[in-house]
Amino acid sequence: MQTGYYSSAAGMVAQFNRLDTISNNLANVNTAGFKEDSVIVGDFMRLYKEARDELPNNNNTKEGAAFINRTMTRAPQIVDSYTDFSLGTMQKSGNTLDFALSKEGLFFAVKTPAGVRLTRDGSFTTNEEGKLVTKQGYEVLPSNYFAGEESITVAQEDSVIAADKNGKLFTNLPNSVAMTQNSKLFIAQPDNVAFLKKEGDNLFRYEDVQDLKSIEDSGAVLQGFVEKSNVNAVKMMTEMIETNRLVGMYQKAMSAQMDDMNNDAINKIARKA
Repeated sequence: MQTGYYSSAAGMVAQFNRLDTISNNLANVNTAGFKEDSVIVGDFMRLYKEARDELPNNNNTKEGAAFINRTMTRAPQIVDSYTDFSLGTMQKSGNTLDFALSKEGLFFAVKTPAGVRLTRDGSFTTNEEGKLVTKQGYEVLPSNYFAGEESITVAQEDSVIAADKNGKLFTNLPNSVAMTQNSKLFIAQPDNVAFLKKEGDNLFRYEDVQDLKSIEDSGAVLQGFVEKSNVNAVKMMTEMIETNRLVGMYQKAMSAQMDDMNNDAINKIARKA
């Protein structure tokens, strides 16, 4: 089979993977707190520099060159992916259980069946037990969770809930307009957001999450606001058009390799026969 066919096929696969990422971004353009994903398509020289140190043969030898030729092509490949953690637009909702973080690198902590996870989506509600939860039903964690405090609970259905900029939550005393501190939101700040891994339900997994401590004075909590997705819909549509065109280009290249070259070879064999 022709090398050009494999190169074109690999290029098409790379664009399909890129298209998956673009489609996921567009699907979450209205998801609160969603962060845009991007992929990096590597060229041959970058891939070569990464692979040459793993050669089973000595570098700068015929054997080494043969290994490179067998294992690599000049086709583009997805070499990395990353998440853009820049702030989205803060949109006022008026809902007292909606919270947004006005600074980058900060996250709410929630408890899932798989463990503690982080999220930027502060669209909270309460469950039947009066616990503060996400829309998916995951409990929102208090700042002292790792010290033994289990959850944030609002006892009365008609409680007035207020929050300050550091995430302290206040509720009204029964039959009174006086307010008392109920709990405090766990505001986490990982050392490096590059180590966060996306999971479903708009969550992030952090390996050392148990070592995180809630920030006392974040000054970033906005009550009655939600952070919109930072996905640029126009940019994503442009990239989708570009990706579709590249897929078409690779498809034509594959067709040229298979149809034209193979037909030419068959004709030559037929003439000799």
